[in-house]
Parts: sequence; C-alpha cells; structure tokens
Amino acid sequence: MAPATLTMPAAHASGPPIALPPATGLAHHAVLALDLGTTTGWALRGPDGGITSGTITFKPTRFEGGGMRFLRFRGWLAEVAALSGGVARIVFEEVRAHAGTDAAHIYGGFLGILAAWCEEHDVPYEGVPVGTIKRYATGKGNADKAKMVAAIRARGFAPADDNEADAIALLL
Repeated sequence: MAPATLTMPAAHASGPPIALPPATGLAHHAVLALDLGTTTGWALRGPDGGITSGTITFKPTRFEGGGMRFLRFRGWLAEVAALSGGVARIVFEEVRAHAGTDAAHIYGGFLGILAAWCEEHDVPYEGVPVGTIKRYATGKGNADKAKMVAAIRARGFAPADDNEADAIALLL
C-alpha cells in the first residue's frame, strides 16, 4: 500500500477531521516471493529481516477436482499472511512462455488466485520476468536450473530444488 497522499482539510472545513492511515513500511512487515506452479517455491523475508524458504505442492489427489489446488493455494496464502503478522508485498516469477498447455493453464490459475487475494487484502503484488531473476542470480538471463541452484547455494542458502532457488533469488 502506498503512503497516503491526501492533505489534511483546512481548519475551517466542515465535518470531523480526517485521520490518515499510517504509512506501511516494508521494514516491519513480511515480503513474500513466489515461483508459482504445482510445486510452488516460496521465500519470506520476515519483519525481523530473516529469510525462510521452501516449497509446497498443490497437486490434486486422486479424489479431488482440479480446482482444489487453487483453493488450497488461497488458504495457504492466508495462512502465510497470518503466521508472518501480515504481508506487505508479494513478488512472483512472471512466466511468459510455458513448455506445455497444462503448465500454462495451471500457472494462469495460480496467478488469478494470487491477484484476487492480493486485491482483496490490499497487498501490492508485482511480477518479475524470468530472465531478470536469472540474470540477477547468475549473470546470465538464460541460466539453467542447476546454475540457479548453485548460485543461490553460493549465497549461503540451501534450496531443496530450483523452485525454492528461484523464489530466494526473487526475494533477494
């Protein structure tokens, strides 16, 4: 949420005085980075500056409909926000090309849920292109998964896979 830009009303204005909301600073709120997909990589910078990361799988089970992955994702976002004391901003890996149609549909579903959740909770969100993340982490915009994991390990992290490595690089 951007700082308020309203000016206070003049002393002679009618009605009660308007109280401006306090500015939201990222220093005291969590920032969440996401690599969206069936296996979502995530990294969270907490209010204390510490970084926690991991992966979570939203693959539907045999007895679930295809939409359950999105309902679980929405619930997970709410849980992360509650456990972290509030999320001030979410950044996500912005994918423009997918290897297959199913991957594109799944990514689009997660992105739709993320955008709706952020709008509903007044949390700013922003996509960062894949090449930008890879260039930041490795120096090459087309680095492969192994190079991404190695680059994040060289920074002192221990990602379980490329999804978590991408999320950490995005957060950094």
